Amino acid sequence: MFEATTILGFRGEYEGKSYAIIGGDGQVTFGNCVMKGNATKIRTLYNGQILSGFAGSTADAFSLFDTFERILEGRKGDLVRSVLEFAKQWRSDKYLRKLEAMMIVLNKEHIYILSGSGDVLEPEDGKIAAIGSGGNYALSAARALSAHSSLPPRELVEHSLRIAGEICIYTNTQIKILEL
Repeated sequence: MFEATTILGFRGEYEGKSYAIIGGDGQVTFGNCVMKGNATKIRTLYNGQILSGFAGSTADAFSLFDTFERILEGRKGDLVRSVLEFAKQWRSDKYLRKLEAMMIVLNKEHIYILSGSGDVLEPEDGKIAAIGSGGNYALSAARALSAHSSLPPRELVEHSLRIAGEICIYTNTQIKILEL
């Protein structure tokens, strides 16, 4: 079984400008072995208007990306309607229900976690979401840095992921970041 990773999504306002940022580490492990240290687990969707990232089984995550991207295209980039349709399909499709992966999807207005059981979760603060084995470390760091610093959003995401990479054995500090 491949262990998860750390993905952190962050959206909101900074210096009067809306932003959406997603970052992830590059480590892929199998058992007690690091199989790859520079994997890419984040991507843009719908002509660069949506950011996404996954944690969990790589093959399963690519299936989820493909399914979500088809729905997003059909909904003309409407993120809210797309995540609801995706969850409905996930719950009704026997193949999708067996996938072991989670996703974060976001734009400048919304951020969602799509769980492995077909749930759609919007973070309580509507700003910060994290998944994967180092997700709670990154989430804690991002909340603290957001509340007690004036770091620009990209730096906040990078520092939070670096903290998670220093604590979680399934996360490294080979960080990749995308932003809108």
